Amino acid sequence: MSPIELLAATLGLANIVLIVRRSVWNYPFALAMVSLYSVLFWQERLYSDAGLQLFFFAINVYGWWRWRTDAAASGDIVVERLGTVQRVAWLAAALIVSLLWGTFMARTTDAAWPLWDASIAVWSVAAQILMTRRCIENWHGWIAVNLISIPLYTIKGLWVTAGLYALFLAMAVWGLIEWRRVARAANPVLKDVFA
Repeated sequence: MSPIELLAATLGLANIVLIVRRSVWNYPFALAMVSLYSVLFWQERLYSDAGLQLFFFAINVYGWWRWRTDAAASGDIVVERLGTVQRVAWLAAALIVSLLWGTFMARTTDAAWPLWDASIAVWSVAAQILMTRRCIENWHGWIAVNLISIPLYTIKGLWVTAGLYALFLAMAVWGLIEWRRVARAANPVLKDVFA
């Protein structure tokens, strides 16, 4: 365990707690966390994950602006929902891009576990975009990312990060429950949709 890994994990916990609570202040923690993880993942030859952190940095800057401008008059962050066709399209795109990126990384780099690493990166991009758009489906994406990340980080000996992703998994389930509750309270018509 390195000091970088420990600090990044601590910042990550704060970030997720603030996201679940729909606080715009999650973004400064996210920016610091992804900066540290970009260095750590590069050192571990998890190049897709390292590159992912650069994407996260940019999308978090955008998300910070978007959440501040899209807040309701009360200051609350409003939860949105994808339609069935949109959900299927996001799922299909993530599967196809994961396979393509993983194959590319396997053929062109010395990446450790290229397909696995690529899948984490691609699914994380999809979940982050959905989170930035305040779509409740982001939590399904994060649950999937956490489930596939924990074993890879364990194999790589990144024990703190694997533990962090186990906590992220629990927090993603909490986030899904919380965002569903908020969506139901804001729009009682959605009660049947989320049941």
